[in-house]
Amino acid sequence: MRFRELSDVLFPGIELSIERLHVAGRTLFVDAVCTGPPGCCPDCGNGARRVHSRYWRRLADRPVGGREVLVRLRVRRFLCEVPMCRRRTFVEQVEGFTRSHGQSSVAMRDLVRFVAVELGGRPGERLCRRLALSGRRTSLIRLLSPPVVPNGAPRVLGVDDFAFRRGHTYGTVLVDVEQGKPFDVLPDRSSETFLAWLETHPGAEVICRDRATSYTRAIKQAATGAIEVADRWHLLQNLSVVVEKTCHQHRSCLRKHAQERAQPDAPVPDTWVPDQPPVLPKTAIVERTLHRHADILDLVEKGWTISAIARRLDMDRKTVRHFRDTDLGVLIESARHRRTGLLTPFHSYLQARFLNGCTDASRLFREVRERGFGGTVQTVRRYVATLRDGTAIPAPAPIPSPRAITSWIMRRRESLSEDDEVRLGEVCLACPDIARAREVAQQFTALVRDRTGHLLPDWISEVERDAPQPIRGFARFMKFDIDAVTAGLTLQYSSGVVEGHVNRIKTIKRQMYGRASFHVLRARILIQP
Repeated sequence: MRFRELSDVLFPGIELSIERLHVAGRTLFVDAVCTGPPGCCPDCGNGARRVHSRYWRRLADRPVGGREVLVRLRVRRFLCEVPMCRRRTFVEQVEGFTRSHGQSSVAMRDLVRFVAVELGGRPGERLCRRLALSGRRTSLIRLLSPPVVPNGAPRVLGVDDFAFRRGHTYGTVLVDVEQGKPFDVLPDRSSETFLAWLETHPGAEVICRDRATSYTRAIKQAATGAIEVADRWHLLQNLSVVVEKTCHQHRSCLRKHAQERAQPDAPVPDTWVPDQPPVLPKTAIVERTLHRHADILDLVEKGWTISAIARRLDMDRKTVRHFRDTDLGVLIESARHRRTGLLTPFHSYLQARFLNGCTDASRLFREVRERGFGGTVQTVRRYVATLRDGTAIPAPAPIPSPRAITSWIMRRRESLSEDDEVRLGEVCLACPDIARAREVAQQFTALVRDRTGHLLPDWISEVERDAPQPIRGFARFMKFDIDAVTAGLTLQYSSGVVEGHVNRIKTIKRQMYGRASFHVLRARILIQP
């Protein structure tokens, strides 16, 4: 292949001519010369005619055949003949191949920058080494310069927070909702920072946000003419939380209903008293629940904040809030039924066999072992002893968890299986409060799906009249942000694309083990590969 044809293959569309090729080790050296017309002075723009001198530039280019490519380019230095120009000489640049003071070709720089954007420093350096690219960790990070943010805000702006370190420090991501691209990243989620950004970037007509008060305050001060849109996903998620809380509060109703339905085949012995079930002994987890509840309520009465109590007792803030807001009876019931023993799935079978006349623990052990029991005969003997003494609790029907009930309530009816629909119907029959929660929750999800935000005040009025307490609190809280919630239930805009970028930020942070500086993280977020 002739050098002219080789130039067209290695440097397509670039005015270069290859003069010599040779290989040394794992490097391919290419000697080339520019064949384009004389350049123009970068200061005055006047064309040059006189050559001052020539010299060799060394530029790294994309690898060929697994070898590094080093181009030795002979360039011309021209004289600027304009008397008033301050520049006396300048070097020609090859369009699409060189840049001023660059030590790599434009294509090579773009390729390495793409690696830096996708992988960051050290992972990018390892990939460059494998692909025969010249890119060190510090060089890759230097290439991560974020794009310039325009002075004006996008017409539809999305805002949400993300965690630098969850529970400690947070930042803010701003997204152009119509374009689906990140617009800017702020170093914290304070109202003051977002307010200053809105003042320097006016023009947002619609702002999609969650219901964080810090963003709300900034919008009301700096973007009074913008339409605030509360995110629909967050509204549904908040509703599911209060529905699940309602199911937790009325779990005892479900247990009572299940116990009433547990009717053995044989008559109950005289020692069994169904109306007065024996009290379970206090286990270690029940004792721990009692102590935690007492300690938290004691500190709450003394005026301690949730965060201070969490630090004092070495607990998560959500756990402290749960103990503070939940009745002790519900906590104890949850603690008693939190763990399932090896023999628990076989209680109903053992009770039926015992009431049918089989009281031999060894025989019962052999029968349950054939059915998958993995414990010892002593476990069966202890349980049979409680049956003889009349202290064993009858095995109730399986009780669906509050989360499962919430999932059935929040989903579309046509997406439920026949078994799920039957079980949900049984739950609603067992507890009128859960049935009412299901009714109002499905009414709200219909508002969201049908975009009928004008019906929201009627729904709030109905909920405040007879809905369970957690859902009434959800409705009252929405009244403080009624305009944004109504817009969220009416307009087509939402924060879905913003949540997608928050997930993308989590992925980028994990790639860098959460140790990247704000500058590097912001650059990788804003640069679109």
